[in-house]
Amino acid sequence: MKKIYWILALGGVLTGAPLHAQTIEAVLRSVEQNNKELQAGQYAAEAGKMEVQTQNNLEDPSVEYSPFYADGVTGMASSELVVKQGFEFPTRYVARRSSGKLQQEVIDRQHRFLRQDVLLRAKNLCLDLIGLNQERLLLEERRKNADELLVLFEKRLSEGDASALEVNKIKMERMNVQTEAAQNAAAHRTALQQLLAMNGNQPLEFDETSYPNVPPVADYNTLYDEVIASDVALQTADAQVRAAEKEVSVNKQNWLPSIEVGYRRNTSMGEKSNGFLIGGSLPLFSNRKKLKIARAQASSARMQLDNTRLQVEAQVQGKFNEMTQLHEAMQAYDIRLMHQTLRMLRDAVEAGQLSIIEFYVEAENVYQNLQAYNKLENQYQKLMAEIYKNRL
Repeated sequence: MKKIYWILALGGVLTGAPLHAQTIEAVLRSVEQNNKELQAGQYAAEAGKMEVQTQNNLEDPSVEYSPFYADGVTGMASSELVVKQGFEFPTRYVARRSSGKLQQEVIDRQHRFLRQDVLLRAKNLCLDLIGLNQERLLLEERRKNADELLVLFEKRLSEGDASALEVNKIKMERMNVQTEAAQNAAAHRTALQQLLAMNGNQPLEFDETSYPNVPPVADYNTLYDEVIASDVALQTADAQVRAAEKEVSVNKQNWLPSIEVGYRRNTSMGEKSNGFLIGGSLPLFSNRKKLKIARAQASSARMQLDNTRLQVEAQVQGKFNEMTQLHEAMQAYDIRLMHQTLRMLRDAVEAGQLSIIEFYVEAENVYQNLQAYNKLENQYQKLMAEIYKNRL
């Protein structure tokens, strides 16, 4: 029989050909390709870079034609045609070109920062889905145990070897599991819808039940060096400093005059004359305080870089400490022992060595520890995703 896969999508349900389960890396590649926010950011970056390029364009040429009339003269007495082109001092074009390259670098790094943020959010959603899938498997195990124990104890009740209280306790366990399963399904659907929205509402199938293997960082200095060398926010702030400092050197040349060259043609009563036009302008007023503004902006950019570096260093230290604590806490859990304990409790109940009330008192503690471990592992994985976000 042919399988039909139902893939959640925003605004409804899509049906179609079977999709292969995707890994986190495959999901991130898909999000990078289909995400509308990234696409909008890419167009905005291209527009910003083209706008920077236009700052170094030549002035538009101008054409002026003036007819003159005089008393006693039929028609036009004389005319003047002026065609001219304005230029700035050549070194200003060179300086602005260098400044423009640095401004374009800032735009590229800002877009990279946006890309990193989008992919990190998508990865966190994938990690949340893995955690919810693990919780679903645990709930399915609990429900299976409850179903099997209910059959066993209903038989015992009919034979007089169990009480109605024990049967009711199992039924209450089933109700609790069904409630938690419904909550798990709702949370899973919400997370998947958010991931689909980030993927441009394109179908995705993600059913991973295990996290990627991410070992803890053993050496703080190694982590610090990697983050400082690759942090996108720090690189963006550094590019902004270099662009602002270059803008200072550009504004230092604003005192240089602009030049105009052109062609002039005059006609008067049958006489014609031609000539060249050469002129210029001195920026006595238009350049006022621009250099001070550029210097202030450069100082602001340097302060922002220092602040960003301090924040990144504090985050590295804080995340390293949190990672160490989470890893130690996870090592305290013996998952194999907890599952073995559940099997032993189940065997004891079936053998009549343990009442169903005592079973659920002990089993509930084990299930709570398993759920606590799942949440701890999810927190650890999301922390490691944040630590290694510059690798995205």
